[in-house]
Amino acid sequence: MEPLLAQCYPQATMTKYSEVLHVALPAPVGEPCDAFFFEYGVVCCWGFPTAKQEQELLQSVAKKAQQQPLPPREVEVDRFEYNYSSAAPPSMQNDTITISRHHSHDHQTKLAICHALAQSTKLCVYEERVVELVLETKHLPQALATHGEVSVSSQEALATHGEVSVSSQEVAQRIGQVFLQRSAVNLLSSVLDTPEFFWSAPDQLQVLYERACDYLELDTRVEVLNARFQVLQEMLDMLRDHQQNHHSARLEWIIIWLIAVELVVGVFELMGLFGLVGREH
Repeated sequence: MEPLLAQCYPQATMTKYSEVLHVALPAPVGEPCDAFFFEYGVVCCWGFPTAKQEQELLQSVAKKAQQQPLPPREVEVDRFEYNYSSAAPPSMQNDTITISRHHSHDHQTKLAICHALAQSTKLCVYEERVVELVLETKHLPQALATHGEVSVSSQEALATHGEVSVSSQEVAQRIGQVFLQRSAVNLLSSVLDTPEFFWSAPDQLQVLYERACDYLELDTRVEVLNARFQVLQEMLDMLRDHQQNHHSARLEWIIIWLIAVELVVGVFELMGLFGLVGREH
């Protein structure tokens, strides 16, 4: 990415950290514009006069350097206001970031906050995915509770026959989707851990980062996300067990009917041996 930035913005100043690249772009008036490119696909912009300039940066650099991009419907955009204060301590409240005025040119202070913002934005992607899974499957337990049946063969609507139409393959696909998303969230734990930047940074920067994490409720959101995955997994396991029991019950009835037919045939054979049937008069 650095060569691409140097080509598009030759006046830019770049600073490389373990998980993020900081770019300071000179501004005609006032403080420089800051952009932070995170390894896991999040970009944080500070001080750009217009949204158009932000989009130009994303189009000319980020989109050309991206790998395995998300579909447009999954792209998350969060906007915060920020201001400087000579007296108030650094804080986040009502989507407004307040930092000390003498830190206005210190990009590491902004980076400390951006780490929390980037983690929150990344987490939003998985929150939206689990919401989609919940919406796509919420009718299944409702139908089991109301009608006590889930159809595994027909594709007719619930309103027509009072049952949910879902095949065993669809259930397996849903279980696979939940497993993949849950695995991705577990892998995301490395992203949501305290970044390496704070191992050597001043303590006040880590305090600022922790305040931002508390405001964004990262720990609580991860717990809620894992709880939703657990509920989805249990519901799909229950549905799979229901289908397996339904299939086993049907096989049992088939075996019972086969035995009954065999008994009837055997009775007729015995009656034939004793001349009770098939005797000519």
